[in-house]
Amino acid sequence: FINHFIYFNCLLDTVRINHSMASIFPEHTLSVQKVLESCSSKFYDDFNPLSEHLAFDEFKGVGKKFHFICLDGDSHQVGQILRTRFKPEILRYSYKLTLKARAMVKTVTMDLNCYYPIGARKLFPNAQIVIDRFHIVQMLTRSSNSLRVQTMKHFKKQRREYKLLKSTWKLYLMKYDKLNKKTPYYDWHFKDYLTQEHVVLDGLDCNQELENTYWVMQDFMAAIQNKDEKQIIHLFHSKQAVGKQMHQTLLTFKRNYTGVLNGISSGYSNGCLEGVNRKIKQIERTAYGYSSFRYLLIRIRLEENIIKEKEPNNYFQVA
Repeated sequence: FINHFIYFNCLLDTVRINHSMASIFPEHTLSVQKVLESCSSKFYDDFNPLSEHLAFDEFKGVGKKFHFICLDGDSHQVGQILRTRFKPEILRYSYKLTLKARAMVKTVTMDLNCYYPIGARKLFPNAQIVIDRFHIVQMLTRSSNSLRVQTMKHFKKQRREYKLLKSTWKLYLMKYDKLNKKTPYYDWHFKDYLTQEHVVLDGLDCNQELENTYWVMQDFMAAIQNKDEKQIIHLFHSKQAVGKQMHQTLLTFKRNYTGVLNGISSGYSNGCLEGVNRKIKQIERTAYGYSSFRYLLIRIRLEENIIKEKEPNNYFQVA
């Protein structure tokens, strides 16, 4: 019995490390499978109802489908992972929590997935919606970059305008304050000495909408960095002619007006959750993917060291 117990724990410790089952003990693959099966009974659904700050996101898993993941914003512990990211699944699970437990949540941090704000408002009556700052900046840069590509394609490849927008595309995504404005460098595309600022300004002269879109992006990023809510409100009501995608981005921000402002002023973000998603990607790469959501969930729980015995919890009851 003692030898079997030691062998079992050695297998469990090995499974905790990022190794595929076949690479652990080729002759004992079934034993590793049994270890995983035995661990599954020690997991219980835990949305951590006492947590005041939650973070929502999704990750790509079994069959390239997206799964929902929730994190405690303070302890950075994984609270729950659901098979799908869609609103019915999230509501079905969350309504198992009592209203008292859901009322304790103060903030819910998320991206601009259309399911999350609607679901969070229904589930957590006292919580503030916080839109993650990284996703705000990501939408702005994608919108600006999309218009740059569209503008570039209007010129022939031999034209200077095409080269200005093509070869130095990274400069248009940088913050304007970080561009080199003093020291010229030789650019073989233009056969001339130019500063980074000179290249960007010349490229923006190719299209007025592109120039307006660029400065809206820059002003928005500066306002986020300075936590300037007044500037954000001013940009919401700007009537400048911008690209179609940037226009849609600003409309999305307007529809999530309060959440965007909370994201700028709040100290919470989805950064910790992105780190967990990165670890999950590594787990999937090590195993060359999973065909079973259950086994993927077990491996994630093992990596996070979330193995707890079931305990009675008054908060976790079907309402």
